[in-house]
Amino acid sequence: MTDQTLPQRIDVSELQQAVQQIKDEVHKVIVGQDDIIELLIAALLSEGHVLIEGVPGIAKTLTAKLIARTVNTSFSRIQFTPDLMP
Repeated sequence: MTDQTLPQRIDVSELQQAVQQIKDEVHKVIVGQDDIIELLIAALLSEGHVLIEGVPGIAKTLTAKLIARTVNTSFSRIQFTPDLMP
């Protein structure tokens, strides 16, 4: 038999407060990117990965760095360029 741990119950109001704090911190620097901020937080909460695409200059990297710094975690960036294609 294997030991299984059951997920701990999460207080929804505490989670909402934590998410709002993350948003508030990021909004101190980033303006007008509400959708990407919400999607990045959703990916963070679901332990997922994110590929952010867009034209240069819309603060993609800065937004990801700010969220990582806000939740005290690491940040890694891979920039795809044509020379990386097979």
